[in-house]
Amino acid sequence: QVQLVESGGGLVQAGGSLRLSCAASGLTFSRYTMSWFRQAPGKERAFVATFRWLGNTYYTNSVKGRFTISRENAKNTVYLQMNSLRPEDTAVYYCAATAPSYNANYTSPSAYDYWGQGTQVTVSS
Repeated sequence: QVQLVESGGGLVQAGGSLRLSCAASGLTFSRYTMSWFRQAPGKERAFVATFRWLGNTYYTNSVKGRFTISRENAKNTVYLQMNSLRPEDTAVYYCAATAPSYNANYTSPSAYDYWGQGTQVTVSS
């Protein structure tokens, strides 16, 4: 079965950096769009970044210039490098995967077939 396992979360001071990793198994990784979402307490799960199966990337406006999504297909792993972290970045971060599609709304959680368990990121001020 498909498994997505996130790692790399933790506690960091504002202005610091973290790199999240998501290791996938049970799917043809290179053909899937891989994305990161986050969910803060009391809020809905929100799109952060995507690395589409076509090779292009998109980011939510609040993280542009600070976060970078990348993937290593040979390792079935997607990363999220987070720099210049802010307290408002505090959330549980989830990795998600969806099969290739030209029409899916990649910013919507409902477009995704598989999810990881999440990793906590806490940014202190």
